Amino acid sequence: MKAIQITEPSIMKVIDIAEPQMGDDEVLLKMKYVGFCGSDLNTFRGGNPMVKMPVVPGHEVGAEIVKVGKKVPDGLKPGMTVTVNPYTNCGKCASCRNGRVNACEHNETLGVQRWGAMCEYISLPWVKVISAGQLSPRTSALIEPMSVGFHAVSRAQVTDIDIVMVIGCGMVGMGAVVRAAQRGAVVIAADIDDEKLSIAKQMGASYAVNTKTEDVHARLMEMTSGFGPDVVIEAVGSIPTYQMAINEVAFTGRVVCIGYAKSEVSFQTKYFVQKELDIRGSRNALPSDFRAVIHYLERGTCPVDRLISNEVEPEEAASAMEQWAADPGKVFRLLVHFG
Repeated sequence: MKAIQITEPSIMKVIDIAEPQMGDDEVLLKMKYVGFCGSDLNTFRGGNPMVKMPVVPGHEVGAEIVKVGKKVPDGLKPGMTVTVNPYTNCGKCASCRNGRVNACEHNETLGVQRWGAMCEYISLPWVKVISAGQLSPRTSALIEPMSVGFHAVSRAQVTDIDIVMVIGCGMVGMGAVVRAAQRGAVVIAADIDDEKLSIAKQMGASYAVNTKTEDVHARLMEMTSGFGPDVVIEAVGSIPTYQMAINEVAFTGRVVCIGYAKSEVSFQTKYFVQKELDIRGSRNALPSDFRAVIHYLERGTCPVDRLISNEVEPEEAASAMEQWAADPGKVFRLLVHFG
């Protein structure tokens, strides 16, 4: 069957691999749409230390069930549109013991620590297959990245009395914008791209700040009556945005970090103490986050077409990835259509 493989930095090609064998407790899926995410872009650029090449990337899935194993519950049937929980959990580490399986110490994510979903068919344990309800396979490919943003809002314990700043309005950041707004918070979207900020306001942000062209601190003081945001969610993973999160959050505020900084970050640690901050990591998502995103998308209010920057066939994926690598700020989601 046809698959997309990153063989080495900047080299991507279509290869032929064997079709998967399905076990009794597994589900055979026909890929319809698979999204490239920021980790896939980093892999393509050679900057993802968790990946061992060659690798088949992809973990943002909109698929159709083709066949189910003998031990699969009746709730999953051929013909259903589904998405995939792409993470593994060992069941034995401290995270799993505490019920936070999304942060399993030994997690292996599709397309990162193990071969992913950029292929025509994939077979997975039924517990990792999630019904997408009435959503189309195209829309279903957006569920996983948005769920990561939803999870970060849960980690931040956002309520309707909070002002929440989301730094970075990619797909994950957009998920955080949506979920914080759903919880009744006032949301400030921050990014360097005005188009992304426009979409963030459409998805629930009350304010938008261009961190490249505006005085961020002055704008935040203006929007928060001089207090600063109660919550800052960092969804970029860069030195300046990590520092901005600590510097700008209000006294006794919460900072939630999703992005991976590519190098060490220096902080004024006095702010940790003086502000008595809660600084929390947020990794992946839980099944409840997936369900919440599906519920949101089923309402039909999400501007899906604005979030999908490009749709390509497998043979066009390498060229599309090269264009994304050359201008990463202009791409939300790049979907590969397996038809």
